Amino acid sequence: MDEPDDLIELRRDLHRHPETAGEERYTSAVVARRLRKAGLDVTTGVGGHGVVGVLRGAGRGRTVAYRADMDAVPPQDQIAGGPEPAHLCGHDIHTTIGVGVAEALARGRRRLAGTVVFVFQPGEEALTGAAAMLADHVLEHTRPEEIHALHCGPFPLGDFVVMPGTGMPGQDHATVTVDGTGAAERAASLAAAINGLGTIRPPAGPAELERLVTELLTPHGPLAEFVFMNASADGAQVRVSYRCWPEARWTAVRHDIERLAAAAGPATVAYPADPFPAMIVPEADARAVERYLRRSVGDDHVDVMHGAVPFNGEDFGLFLRRVPGTYSFLGVRRPGASIETAYPHFGAFDPDERAIAHGVRAMSGWLSHRTARAHGPHD
Repeated sequence: MDEPDDLIELRRDLHRHPETAGEERYTSAVVARRLRKAGLDVTTGVGGHGVVGVLRGAGRGRTVAYRADMDAVPPQDQIAGGPEPAHLCGHDIHTTIGVGVAEALARGRRRLAGTVVFVFQPGEEALTGAAAMLADHVLEHTRPEEIHALHCGPFPLGDFVVMPGTGMPGQDHATVTVDGTGAAERAASLAAAINGLGTIRPPAGPAELERLVTELLTPHGPLAEFVFMNASADGAQVRVSYRCWPEARWTAVRHDIERLAAAAGPATVAYPADPFPAMIVPEADARAVERYLRRSVGDDHVDVMHGAVPFNGEDFGLFLRRVPGTYSFLGVRRPGASIETAYPHFGAFDPDERAIAHGVRAMSGWLSHRTARAHGPHD
């Protein structure tokens, strides 16, 4: 399956112009220009550099949204990457697929029942863009009944992985200040004790990455519950950052941190804010997209995630807290390639561009299916 050359060139153009969170001027301008040319009603400057395109079909139907993130990965968030921002999370692919879906559905507007709202989001890497677009009332202005998204993943080219009831963890932060004699030494010991609360560690090398992916697809596997902990001492202070699953586990983790701090005391535990919320994909909606994909691309190309991705967050969950929807993975691993070439944030990330065609075809059909009036919310 070959995608038209102009979408491949669009991806390469965006790839050559990586822009970090809050700086997506070039990307948003390119997106807005393509959407206007396709005949969508376009609004720019939503939540920063966000772009919203509205496509109204010729027939009556439901209003459904599709989100694509646009920003690149900053150097500090890259794994064995370089000194400059780079599209190592596949957002250039996501944006290209979003544009491709909009253009495909616009060409078939006479056959489209309902309305599709395309939400091109800035600031995902900083976990700020979804909140900013929501603060700009993107949902109130467009009133979608549901919202959907697709993300690159380390799965075989063109395969899809759905996430019923799972997703990505949120993140919590704490600062523990140790007082009294020997505070720095006790802080170092406390950091080690807090790190002992962790149940998993980042994968070291391709073999462990392969095992991680296998565990994600394993029912009742080791990633159904976890704590990923990072605590470090800086003088008399311990800075703590962690992710956990299921989401409600953070209350128990905070209790454990406070218990360890009291044992190392005197010490004070401070939390700058509530934990950033997890992204949890509603099970009924994820099962609906699973059924659709199995019919359209075949059982052999659809899998189910049974755990949460431990080391990444995703602010798309803020949309899902307002309206139902789905978030699925699209396999971008070319045949025979090492897993780091398809695992986001690695410096070696080099997705197979043929995945664009698979994403455009699947999401065009899915969104058209969801807008049709005959379909209920979980058909």
